[in-house]
Amino acid sequence: MKCCICGTLKNCAPYLNKVFENIEKIASLFDDYVIILYYDKSSDNTLQILKEYQIKNKKLIFYVNEKLPSTYRTINIARGRNFCLNYITTNYPDYKYFIMMDMDDVNCKDIDIAILKKYLHRDDWDGLSFNMSPAYYDYWALSLYPYFLSLYCWDDPDKMSKLIFNNVDESLKKLKENELLNCASAFGGFAIYKKDKFINCKYDGRLRNDLLPFHSILNMNKTTCLNYKKSYDDCEHRAFHLEAINKNNARIRISPENLFTPFKI
Repeated sequence: MKCCICGTLKNCAPYLNKVFENIEKIASLFDDYVIILYYDKSSDNTLQILKEYQIKNKKLIFYVNEKLPSTYRTINIARGRNFCLNYITTNYPDYKYFIMMDMDDVNCKDIDIAILKKYLHRDDWDGLSFNMSPAYYDYWALSLYPYFLSLYCWDDPDKMSKLIFNNVDESLKKLKENELLNCASAFGGFAIYKKDKFINCKYDGRLRNDLLPFHSILNMNKTTCLNYKKSYDDCEHRAFHLEAINKNNARIRISPENLFTPFKI
């Protein structure tokens, strides 16, 4: 098994040493791997740390973006993630898996590598992310029936956050042993993908209601989807996952297990 481990980064210096330590543990599960990172101009020493780590680990490839950034953060991140996908397509077409992970505090906690290992031998997912500690909180990327829209597309995000929290919390708790949660989009800072189901898809930081399943569009006229406000930007993962579902019938799943746990004191 081979895997490309990807990420975008900007001002991540305080976290990189621990994140790289976790990446090396992840890499131990595969016969071969490569780290592909997309760097945006930072105000800290992120770039210097990348250069130093590349000397230590020749598996690291990173691209320094020189283009002017968009005013929309999601557009910039989508550009970086798509760079990683394009690089995989061109240079590593025989790699079965790729991982997309954040390079900040979310992934500088202790990783339970045994949890990830067991899922590599299961065939009930195409894109897999994990529960979060102390509770699931990445509502920005989450699309779980009946709430397919981003949290910040609603007129009352505080109210919606409570509804979305209760929905995902109850859904995860109701799962049977070894069952995964079926969703339309989820990330949580770390997700692993079976490349062939996603490689013809793109991250998009714009609001893409055209990709939403038809029954969710109908639900926008019901109480749970009433008064959503139109936005331009949206979480880049949502469009990516929805496109993979629409094009390739990709199975997006959440494991109820926590892959990363807080440091033990």
